[in-house]
Amino acid sequence: MRGLARAALAVGAAGAGVLAWSLVEAEAYTLRRYTVPVLPPGARARTILHLSDLHLLPRQQRRVDWVASLAAERPDAVITTGDNLASPRALPTVLSALLPFLHLPGAFVTGSNDFVAPEWKNPLRYLSGPSQKHRAPSEPNLPGDELVGALTAAGWQHLDNARGRLDLDGVHLDLVGTGDAHIDADHYPAPADPPAGGAPSVRIGVTHAPYARVLRAMADDGARLVLAGHTHGGQVCVPGLGALVTNCDLDRRRASGLHPWPGRPGRPGAGAAGPDDLWLHVSAGLGTSPFTPVRLACRPEATLLTLVPETAAG
Repeated sequence: MRGLARAALAVGAAGAGVLAWSLVEAEAYTLRRYTVPVLPPGARARTILHLSDLHLLPRQQRRVDWVASLAAERPDAVITTGDNLASPRALPTVLSALLPFLHLPGAFVTGSNDFVAPEWKNPLRYLSGPSQKHRAPSEPNLPGDELVGALTAAGWQHLDNARGRLDLDGVHLDLVGTGDAHIDADHYPAPADPPAGGAPSVRIGVTHAPYARVLRAMADDGARLVLAGHTHGGQVCVPGLGALVTNCDLDRRRASGLHPWPGRPGRPGAGAAGPDDLWLHVSAGLGTSPFTPVRLACRPEATLLTLVPETAAG
């Protein structure tokens, strides 16, 4: 009996240690960097800061300050992929984090948690499959419309089921976006007119949840790079095994990082996209649900993507 008691105490102590570390790691903000060979030959490199899944509460000033500090990286453009809010009172908090970037070219899509606040759920349910896969929000209780209005007023392009274009000093980003596929809010926009001659351009897809149907549509549309979030990188990962879930139909090995799609996934940034592949960057995001404020072996992140000509691969 004493042996069982000691074993139980040891297991409890180990569990408490893991929980404590996961709470610490949830605020260990990290800037990832990737080089993505997608620009036409001869184009000059451009940088995009990719932000996702801030899930901000008014009290999270440390996260706000860290995001704002990324302005020192001097990106050429900023793209956010949704789920910024976690409280009806968090709109000023989100805008404070994004304020240093609003003078830059920018674009965004929204996620369900820009309009409907997260609710408590048994975390073990995520192991059985995507949460609320086909339930669209019917009663918004977050200021998502106000957030959209503030960002578009600053000149950022709203890409929910829409197209846009960013001109970055001689390089054109031809953008196509969808609404949140996790709640079936994705309706792929109509084809665009062929780009006019002149400056080199590249098509980039932007979506919140990287469901296969969205990725296929963007690949068929000629996108060379797709930016997404939603997965939280698995949020609680097993060292050596990685993410247990993606909360969508994306395979676990591509839960975060840069990978060819639909080519065989490898380690982030490894390998090369084949002629029929695009590059998929899934951000592990910066926040969590306020009901599960933990991360394990999956640090919160933002990403600086350096776009270079395809001939510069490697």
